[in-house]
Amino acid sequence: MTFRHALLPLCLLAALPAAAQAAPSRGLQVQDLVAIERVSAPMLTADGRHVLFVQRTADADYKGSAAVFKRNLLTRDNRPPEQLTPQGWNISAPSLSADGATLYFLSAKGGSNQLYSMPVAGGEPVQLTELARDLDSYKVSPAGDRVLFAADVYQDCGSDLACTSTRLDARAANKASGKIHNGVFVRHWDTWADGRRNTLFVADIKAGKATTATAISAGIAGDAPSKPFGGNEDYTWSPDGKSVVAAIRVAGAGEPWSTNFDLYRIDPAGRQAPRNLTAANPAWDAGPVFSADGKTLYYRAMKRPGFEADRFGLMAMDMRSGSSREIAPGWDRSADGIVLSADGKTLYTGAQDTGEHPLFAVTIANGEVTKLVAGGTVGSFDVAGDTLAFTRNTLHSNDQVFTTTTAVDAPQRAITPAFAERVAEVGFGDYEQFSFAGWNNETVHGYVVKPWNYEAGKKYPVAFLIHGGPQGSFGNSWSQRWNPQTYAGQGYAVVMIDFHGSTGYGQAFTDAISQHWGDRPLEDLQKGWAAAQAKYDFIDGGNACALGASYGGYMINWIASQWNDGFKCLVNHNGVFDTRSMGAVTEETWFTEWEFGGPLFSHPEGYEAFNPSRHIDKWQTPMLVVAGQNDFRVPLDQSLSTFHTLQRRGIESQLLYFPDENHWVLKPHNSIQWHDTVNAWLEKHLGQ
Repeated sequence: MTFRHALLPLCLLAALPAAAQAAPSRGLQVQDLVAIERVSAPMLTADGRHVLFVQRTADADYKGSAAVFKRNLLTRDNRPPEQLTPQGWNISAPSLSADGATLYFLSAKGGSNQLYSMPVAGGEPVQLTELARDLDSYKVSPAGDRVLFAADVYQDCGSDLACTSTRLDARAANKASGKIHNGVFVRHWDTWADGRRNTLFVADIKAGKATTATAISAGIAGDAPSKPFGGNEDYTWSPDGKSVVAAIRVAGAGEPWSTNFDLYRIDPAGRQAPRNLTAANPAWDAGPVFSADGKTLYYRAMKRPGFEADRFGLMAMDMRSGSSREIAPGWDRSADGIVLSADGKTLYTGAQDTGEHPLFAVTIANGEVTKLVAGGTVGSFDVAGDTLAFTRNTLHSNDQVFTTTTAVDAPQRAITPAFAERVAEVGFGDYEQFSFAGWNNETVHGYVVKPWNYEAGKKYPVAFLIHGGPQGSFGNSWSQRWNPQTYAGQGYAVVMIDFHGSTGYGQAFTDAISQHWGDRPLEDLQKGWAAAQAKYDFIDGGNACALGASYGGYMINWIASQWNDGFKCLVNHNGVFDTRSMGAVTEETWFTEWEFGGPLFSHPEGYEAFNPSRHIDKWQTPMLVVAGQNDFRVPLDQSLSTFHTLQRRGIESQLLYFPDENHWVLKPHNSIQWHDTVNAWLEKHLGQ
């Protein structure tokens, strides 16, 4: 995402017109989720004439493939976007050159993931790298002569990329399978550690395919970008190309209980030692972005070490003095990725806000915050001059690409169709946000979604969804995994409560759940359920099932004893059974240590305060349990303990086990099985 100067005005048109369509004949099904086209990563050319974006399509077996599409914004016709990258190529991580004339992307077309370029005006891709390891992420230098990229390597191999491949081949040939670990992480998210780390390299791409590269972060024993979800938002070039800044957490014995990511300034030639720019902050620093003159570094920072859900504040660092200031200290929201305006006066960022995820403009000089794009969930975005391109989804549609201007309340133009325009026969349940007095008499919000085939005067069974995190939110957004419209599509009403601990309602609201997993949020859920029944007469309060994953799964186990007469059935996906054992076996121990008041060995009372395993004598409600073999966040033993307990007590129960999934169910056919199993469980206990 880069700001550029738009030389030509944007022609703002109405949203794409919907063709004449018959009335919907069915609700949303899981097959629709895995088959529908998905769009992402909008990019604007420097002159503002074109928007480019990624569109992912799936074949008959649901295998996905991604391509870049282009739309001319100055034409007033309704011509659909045209595919720019070649047919048959599966691309990722597209970006544009500073002048907007060249498209860069990664592709494994040649057998390994390498960097390619092609003219935005059209033409054939040119391979820019032919390196011994895959490029996992990258950023091309401002001058376009070098590429900064990340690869997963053995850092003691230095700049020799082939060394890592040779060592992996030797390990694979070893007939002994045992691995010795001298410290944690021994496994992380869904992968066992083998000594490799994400490392930054620089390669020259100005003269043919680059076959060699210089390691520039190997001297820092830490992943750059972070595992498992870090990307190129974790590092950046300076405008003059003479330095790189990257967010890195130094590894070591304390890595699993540390959230101390620092920003390091690194020499791209590899001649000077990296310098820690944010050593004074023991908490998380992230997302570096330089001003155009290189004199200021903007980034996001937390203040409390060890807390992954602390508020990210917007920061500005003077690169000469090294001093930093917070730009909008009075804004009680946690900023996502930031983008700087061309005039250097404004930062643009998204943030959770009262059940939605708008796009905000923040004035750097005085910290004034303006909600620029509201309604639903704004994802990635790009700006060229006063032209804005962004993706947005809602409870009625997956992501669409829109364009508008940076003016408040400017009209928006839909570049891609909504879900209902792509699949006309699918109907969606209408939704509404509501509020009530929850714990401590504080305002709590929730959403209700009607069945897709709602008729006034009828009552409907209910899917009561409980989000994970626990610092998360179920709001006005689209999901491939926990999508309330898939339940509305089965004829159920849906209720979702953003209990204390949820994000987007101020940091104090988010903080309220820590060391209070079982009391404050449970009170909110109970009061929210009662409020929904009082407000919406179509809800059949005596015919409901509660479903949750991760922390939501924990809450299902807690509800099983503390609210055991509230629901006809329960669904527990990868939920915590024993908070004590969870603290000893989960990989990112900063999470349990913060949530339960400290390490298990010194604060056992915090782990026992709301421990579901201590109350299993009260369980009586039928429960479906889902588990993934490669879930190292809430490991398999938690789900097996839940299921074994249910079986031993003679409570009706099922276990759905995936040997090839992690904390999430990601594979299309597994997703279909997950939904079919859950829907069958609901139908058995609720009807429909």
